Amino acid sequence: MQHIHLIESFLEMLSAERGAAENTLSAYERDLSSYAEHLSGRGHDFLKASADDIRDYLSGLERSSMAPSTQARHLSAIRQFHKFLFAEGIRGDDPTGPISNPRLGRPLPKVMSIEEVSRLLELAESEALSAKDTDAAIVRAKRLYALIEILYASGMRVSELVSLPANVARHGQRFLSISGKGNKERLVPLSKPALAALGDWLKLKKTHKKYSDSPYLFPAGSASGHLTRQAFARDLKRLAARAHIDPARLSPHVLRHAFASHLLANGADLRVVQQLLGHSDISTTQIYTHVLEERLKKLVTDHHPLGKVSQNRA
Repeated sequence: MQHIHLIESFLEMLSAERGAAENTLSAYERDLSSYAEHLSGRGHDFLKASADDIRDYLSGLERSSMAPSTQARHLSAIRQFHKFLFAEGIRGDDPTGPISNPRLGRPLPKVMSIEEVSRLLELAESEALSAKDTDAAIVRAKRLYALIEILYASGMRVSELVSLPANVARHGQRFLSISGKGNKERLVPLSKPALAALGDWLKLKKTHKKYSDSPYLFPAGSASGHLTRQAFARDLKRLAARAHIDPARLSPHVLRHAFASHLLANGADLRVVQQLLGHSDISTTQIYTHVLEERLKKLVTDHHPLGKVSQNRA
């Protein structure tokens, strides 16, 4: 079918020219396939779609109670796709021009307290040290502890973490070289506890016949050959429950947020955090400015000669 061919060509362009991540490509493919079904129901296709067709599609997404951020992603995929068709001469116009982006609220990221993260890490370490039931239990416990320590020490994306190549870790090395979005490389630090947890995991992995020759740092029996994001998230939530932390509040992404928020709260520069997180634009990192604002308020209150007087007057 024509729409499948055009979507494939567009995705190939995103991958080859822009280095789009696999997750982005999969999301765009789903969004554009949904858009194609909508057009087909109206007797249209990509070449005949009008601005009204697109507005009607977006209205349907809104009526379905889809989150505004997801609606925005659908429109972004459609907009980029039609710009591609126009640039390639497949269409002589771009029907997305008159379409306005949906207004998005800017929700604050979920953040764990330092005490909660410490409790989580202490339990993960304790379980990694005491795991004796079965070979599988030992592997899960030591792997989970290493994953959490590395994630909180580096703030890397969960997709980057679970797919780390085995050769990224060298004995005693304090930094990992990460290939992030768009194949952009950056260095992320490792704390002493993260290095220790990683070292214990590497020793176990080396003696484990099933995983010793894997090209991945965190191998698994999945189709990809490495631990999946879903499996890590599941194990993390189970650990949270055992640590008496609400599992609904915790995910690998929340630990990434905790890394950034705790750094800023303790005086780190926003641009340094931007670099560590792998954000290409500082505006993405500025979602954490609420942390900075609280720190600056405390700084003025504690150190300005009239700070405490001003606070009493407020």
